[in-house]
Amino acid sequence: MIQEYQIRILPEQAANEQSIKLFISKDKGIDARTIKAIRVLKRSIDARQRTIYVNLKVRLYINELPQDEEFTRTVYNNVEGKPQVIVVGAGPGGLFAALRLIELGLRPIVVERGKNVRERKVDIARISREHKVDPESNYSFGEGGAGAYSDGKLYTRSKKRGNVDKILNVFCQHGASTSILVDAHPHIGTDKLPRVIENMRNTILKCGGEVHFETRMDALIIEKNQVVGIETNTGKTFRGPVILATGHSARDVYRWLHANGVQLEAKGIAVGVRLEHPSHLIDQIQYHNRNGRGKYLPAAEYSFVTQVDGRGVYSFCMCPGGFVVPAASGPHQIVVNGMSPSNRGGKWSNSGMVVELRPEDLIHFNEELKMKNEELAPHGNSSFRREATILHSSLSMMYLQEALEASCWQQGNMRQTAPAQRMVDFTRKKLSYDLPATSYSPGLVSSPLHFWMPHFISDRLSKGFQQFGRSSHGFLTNEACMIGMETRTSAPVRIVRDNETLQHLTVGGLFPCGEGAGYAGGIVSAGIDGERCADAVAAYLRIV
Repeated sequence: MIQEYQIRILPEQAANEQSIKLFISKDKGIDARTIKAIRVLKRSIDARQRTIYVNLKVRLYINELPQDEEFTRTVYNNVEGKPQVIVVGAGPGGLFAALRLIELGLRPIVVERGKNVRERKVDIARISREHKVDPESNYSFGEGGAGAYSDGKLYTRSKKRGNVDKILNVFCQHGASTSILVDAHPHIGTDKLPRVIENMRNTILKCGGEVHFETRMDALIIEKNQVVGIETNTGKTFRGPVILATGHSARDVYRWLHANGVQLEAKGIAVGVRLEHPSHLIDQIQYHNRNGRGKYLPAAEYSFVTQVDGRGVYSFCMCPGGFVVPAASGPHQIVVNGMSPSNRGGKWSNSGMVVELRPEDLIHFNEELKMKNEELAPHGNSSFRREATILHSSLSMMYLQEALEASCWQQGNMRQTAPAQRMVDFTRKKLSYDLPATSYSPGLVSSPLHFWMPHFISDRLSKGFQQFGRSSHGFLTNEACMIGMETRTSAPVRIVRDNETLQHLTVGGLFPCGEGAGYAGGIVSAGIDGERCADAVAAYLRIV
């Protein structure tokens, strides 16, 4: 017999199956000897009060053992000789598109400008060690995309867009822990995600698909207003309809589309900093306990959001027990991001702290941009200077990102050492004469972020921090360090597509996909959009 129950228990009771069994046996009057197995279906932590509880949905197997797997498998058949579809980009959008194509009996040809997920690690390590960024292999480019080395968080609010459970089950099928099906905020971990990505690639290859690394799309092949393939930097061309899943940092793709009349539109982004606290302090605040999280609770998370002068200020991509990483994708940039291993056991916790920015806001600090662009001219950025003043271009938000990242690089001594400031000092407009210890391995440089960041951003961040400090005592502290800058929260453009066919509005056979096209905001939502685009391509091929 199988029974399911909702229970509310203390963290120490939720720590292992035996203690859960004893609790249920006593609470529900069931003979513990008859409970042959327990499967936790859902788990969340309620830390709103001083006494912390764990909410569980459990399935009891009474006088029988489980016969089913903990996850649902997807069947992938061989697609050799089937019609081929070009998938540009091997991030979550591209990988899930490719797997879904195989489900539908189509043959994916995956083209990825970067290296495979393991070889990327060498180039990523060089960023911290030598302060050198390979523009084709970094935290943004390579197998797994920007998400591969940025924590592996799988929580999404985009549940209306598609089947979240399907995405999580595919991850489990390829080696992820089944805990991602259980936890309210599922998370694979930077240390474990690469293996899962490798397994997904192996499935594609085993089924007759192709994966080409170090192969960058340089141009779409357009005939009679239809995309029929791509040209690459290797000299090879690949023919077929194209799922364009190039990620939010492929600025050369945006420039090519813009130059060749493929319609884009500027969209809102959010920019700010990485805010790093000692993880023990966040544990104390969130768990209302001076001793922190103790033995049975995970590293604490937080989420803050407020409105300041008509724009949102909020935490983004919070990484408990994680570290801050250098996420630039080219020269003359400093970009920071956060990541954490599966155990979230690090000394620090960090989060993006960002300000909502809309295209119409650019006019308010046009003069600030112009001043910064003049400073960049001696460093060979005259073309950038020209571009960045085009505020009404569809690429205007991208130009803003570039301006902020270049300013940050200058403030970081033109290396990957990041400009930083203590949190309270920032709100008081004071230079930090020293900085706390940090997880950011290239190192920090004390810098007056309040002075050189555009006031549209810095003033709102400062007011937002003060509000967060009032609502969460101890959060606003000089033990916390702001590290500049977080600019890659989302794509600065939307590659416009039809809501029904998911094809580009004016160019047939092109399916803009995922976060880089402006239709997703993380690993799971990108995966969902990848599957939707694969379905749309199948419908397109049936028509064509």
